[in-house]
Amino acid sequence: MADTKLRRAMEQYVAQQMRAVDAPVVVWLGLGEPQEQFAERIRVIQSMHNGRILAAVPYGFASPDGVEPVEFPPKLFPLLHPQAPSRYRVIDGGRGSAKSHSVACAIVLDIFMNKKRVLMTREIMRSLRESSQHLIVEKIDALNLTPFFTVTDREITCTVSGSEIIFVGLFANLNSLKSLENISLCWIEESESVSAQSLAILTPTIRGPNPEIWMTLNQDSPDAPVMQYVNSTRDDIAHCHVDFTDNPWFPDALNSERLYLESVDADAYAHIWLGGIRRVSDAIIFNRKWIVDDFTPLPEWNQYIGVDFGFSADPSAAVECYVADNRLYIHREMWGLHIELNALSQAIEQALPGSRNKVLLCDSARPETISFLRTSGHENARAAAKWPGSILDGISFLRSFEKIIAHPRCVRTVEELKNYSYKIDRLTGLPTTEPQDRNNHLLDSVRYALSDLITQSKNGAGILQWYARQGAADAENTQEPLRLPHYRNPSLNISSLS
Repeated sequence: MADTKLRRAMEQYVAQQMRAVDAPVVVWLGLGEPQEQFAERIRVIQSMHNGRILAAVPYGFASPDGVEPVEFPPKLFPLLHPQAPSRYRVIDGGRGSAKSHSVACAIVLDIFMNKKRVLMTREIMRSLRESSQHLIVEKIDALNLTPFFTVTDREITCTVSGSEIIFVGLFANLNSLKSLENISLCWIEESESVSAQSLAILTPTIRGPNPEIWMTLNQDSPDAPVMQYVNSTRDDIAHCHVDFTDNPWFPDALNSERLYLESVDADAYAHIWLGGIRRVSDAIIFNRKWIVDDFTPLPEWNQYIGVDFGFSADPSAAVECYVADNRLYIHREMWGLHIELNALSQAIEQALPGSRNKVLLCDSARPETISFLRTSGHENARAAAKWPGSILDGISFLRSFEKIIAHPRCVRTVEELKNYSYKIDRLTGLPTTEPQDRNNHLLDSVRYALSDLITQSKNGAGILQWYARQGAADAENTQEPLRLPHYRNPSLNISSLS
């Protein structure tokens, strides 16, 4: 038995050495190194190595002939450089800034040349789907290093250097974190969400050779525990703020979304795209009323689907939601700019599978679009009821739920829940009772989806009296028969609503 184990160990060692012979060499352009000096260094390496040479350089640098450039955003290149070690390397910024992609690439290059044990973590990580494993694998593939790595459902190992990457969620593993050994590099993703307790337990755990902790974040609350590292002047913290303008590869597809948000909501734009602190105040309509959590609808839950139609500059939006035990569950969403009318039904069905067999309650301001949906596959599409004050009644109804739970995939709904706000009185600086007409397309869809329930709520009698007075004229204008609520939801405690 001992001889067999020894033989296998020797075989693995020989195989590793053979792979190492064929492996590329990774070279970083030195900080402040002249181009001629770098070219000379490359020539020396080429005289001793016949294989590939990966040259880590800032974007736009003229690499010497015979090397494969691995480009980094110029603003991030010095912070990620191996010649600038720091106990903490902190990168904060907005969407599209390439911070996560740059960190992943730097880690792959590092562990390819140096034996390290790397911990990749975030506050909540229930599966590898919620980690950056896919991003690491993407960088390995992009660098054509796949033959030199082994990827399993638990870790990633480099067969050349012997490095390994492990993935652990903080919240569910605080006690086991203390037993982790020989971690020399830790990447904390979405560190704006990490608790003070998690940081207090994690940071002393990273104590391997030359230990470093890298943090990436989109600033959220000024009181978030991670902000002590963003705003610190400590000598052992290297910090860099980036936004989309620092990303040389910023894609056109994201730029259209950026421009749209910039045109409709300056505050949300500053947070999401420029990486500024989120403004949270009493003006935020659903402040502290919602959470993000994974869930699976139960068979007994009542399903509701609502649709808000886009105009020239506004998106089309739809949601699938459920009501159970005085909680509102938002399960799926559809959001898109410039969706042609003949493609709308397909877009809704693709985002909300099975919706063609369900009732869709839609914005009654677009009867021709409702009619088109009926002939395009959603034959049960019909107009949602509207009345004077229906927006405020709908907001009050949504706020009356004990909690609003958004599925993690409903990222745009979450953004609206974070940012939908009342107008601010210019004289007093205080919130008014009038909502701003922005950050509300998906939330309007929710109101439409639940419009039957809203008319059954505590104040429903007045709504029905007004709606009945409109008579056949309004019914004809909406191309809908006069529609009165025809059922009660047994899972909703109507008496508790106000």
